[in-house]
Amino acid sequence: MRDTNKPLEPPSEFIVKVQDINDNPPEFLHGPYYARVPEMSNVGTSVMQVTATDADDPTYGNSARLVYSILQGQPYFSVEPQTGIIRTALPNMDREARQEYDVVIQAKDMGGHMGGLSGTTEVKITLTDVNDNPPKFPQSVYPMVVSEDRVPGEEVGRLKAKDPDMGDNGLVNYRLVEGDGMSVFELTTDSETREAVVKLKKMVDFETKRSYTLKVEGSNPHIDPQFLAWGPYKDEATIKISVEDADEPPVFVAPSYTFEVEENAPPGAVVGRVHAKDTDVANNPVRYMIPRYTDVEQFFTINSDDGLITTTRPLDREAQAWHNISVSATEIGHHQDTKVRVNIRVKDVNDNPPEFATNNEVLMCESVAPGKLIETVSAVDKDEMAHRQHFTFSLAPEVAHNHNFSLKDNRDSTASIYVLRKGFGRLTQDVYHLPIEISDNGVPALSSTNTLTIRVCSCDSKDTILSCNVEPYVLPAGLSTGALIAILACIVILLAIVVLFVALRRQKKEPLIVFEEEDIRENIITYDDEGGGEEDTEAFDIATLQNPDGANGFLPRKDIKPELQYPLRPGLGRAAANSVDVDDFIKTRIAEADSDPTAPPYDSIQIYGYEGRGSLAGSLSSLESVTTESDLDYDYLQSWGPRFKKLADLYGTKDCSVADADDGEDS
Repeated sequence: MRDTNKPLEPPSEFIVKVQDINDNPPEFLHGPYYARVPEMSNVGTSVMQVTATDADDPTYGNSARLVYSILQGQPYFSVEPQTGIIRTALPNMDREARQEYDVVIQAKDMGGHMGGLSGTTEVKITLTDVNDNPPKFPQSVYPMVVSEDRVPGEEVGRLKAKDPDMGDNGLVNYRLVEGDGMSVFELTTDSETREAVVKLKKMVDFETKRSYTLKVEGSNPHIDPQFLAWGPYKDEATIKISVEDADEPPVFVAPSYTFEVEENAPPGAVVGRVHAKDTDVANNPVRYMIPRYTDVEQFFTINSDDGLITTTRPLDREAQAWHNISVSATEIGHHQDTKVRVNIRVKDVNDNPPEFATNNEVLMCESVAPGKLIETVSAVDKDEMAHRQHFTFSLAPEVAHNHNFSLKDNRDSTASIYVLRKGFGRLTQDVYHLPIEISDNGVPALSSTNTLTIRVCSCDSKDTILSCNVEPYVLPAGLSTGALIAILACIVILLAIVVLFVALRRQKKEPLIVFEEEDIRENIITYDDEGGGEEDTEAFDIATLQNPDGANGFLPRKDIKPELQYPLRPGLGRAAANSVDVDDFIKTRIAEADSDPTAPPYDSIQIYGYEGRGSLAGSLSSLESVTTESDLDYDYLQSWGPRFKKLADLYGTKDCSVADADDGEDS
């Protein structure tokens, strides 16, 4: 009531239940989906399961009852309506034909009946690879070419088998199966391109074999047992390799040569012959030569056509027992050459006499007892020592009967020296020279005389050497007294000559030629060019060229007194007096000096440069003025031009005044 504010009736409960209706579509919460399935899978192979959710009440009606169907991806795949499991629907699905598929799955509520709501999702299905394809060579025959000048290890060619599988399923291993080139070629695999690489294992020769055949196999190392029946997973191909001809250098028939030649053989002695041939089809002629750097001293020469080696001079085994040279062979018209080693042994000839093994002095005590052994000598020979080499010893004939020492040949290539007497004194004679003759048993046998030096020394009571006189003593076998006197006389004469020469050098030198009259000296004025006049002059003293006394005969000399007087050759003085050509004048004086038999070689000739015969002005010399002055004519100076005007005025004026004076006297 309103007044009391109390309910008129007790409260009641009402339960209101909301009935669900299908107002929510199915949803795929995790889409899109990605799935993988091996290729060639059997039909019905499960790929994956997709699940959709519906917000409607699953307990009421069919609002949340979902049914799955495939909208896109048939006929390759199918889906189970109630579970949403996607399965393969076709057999032999090949990845190599198609790898990826886009599948659309639909989920519909209301049990799939009409009026239900639906939702879709996309599933990307990829086929994974299996080894279901064997390798296959694109060609059955692979032609290749290799040149005969290729070296082992070089590549000849490549080939590759195709396998559409991926990864390890597509790997191909290669090997040579058979063929006549199994030992000549080898097969490797390029790790990057997976190609089979044919390489040269050893060198080929066009002239020996021109082609090879190989069979190569390519196979998969990883085989899937499920598809084993699809095999065999390998393939074979044939490789035909042709050998190309190359210009090869000549080849010696032997890898090296060894010859022998006797020492002291005359020049041109045959050593041996080498031979090389052209291995090419052309078979060109071969030329031989010895590189000079292998035979620096040029002991040998070779015939360039036939390879015959000969000596150029005698060889000495003791100087060089072996000569190691090279011979080069070259084809005519080609630059390639081949060298071969030639070892030449010099055979020994008995051309060296034996000699002492050592040249040591023998020290002997003054108090040595007669019959005592003082030395055992041995010998050596520069010639080749054979097993039967034997030396014999004997005293030289001039000392064979001496009373001091004796020699005993021990018959073992040694000899013993014994003392025959006593009473040696180093003050009397301290050195003895004992000539010993040594012979070998060569063919022909050679011998030589070697001198054994025996020095007398002072010793104590135990025969220990105290001191030896080192001053040499001339034995009877040495120089005689007459020879010593002759040597001393020569030395004295040489000293006297030297003293006399020095004394003569210190004496004052006097002039060789004494002139009875005063020397006549004149000057020659030379003009280096056509200008300059008197400012351009050089003076020469020609007193040595012309001597007034020389025209009358011989010159008086202080260093010689001529016994005979030889007249000058006719015409010489006349030529010198009348000639105005200095060249003729000099030649005349040279001829005069050369023909004078009484004159020592003290002549001197002074050469003067002048303009010569070719000068337009002629000679300017006044040498003829010595003989006469009245004959000179200077009128030609007037025609020489302005450069000689001053000279013409000087001499022309003088001539004119002289002429006037003469006219006055005549009048």
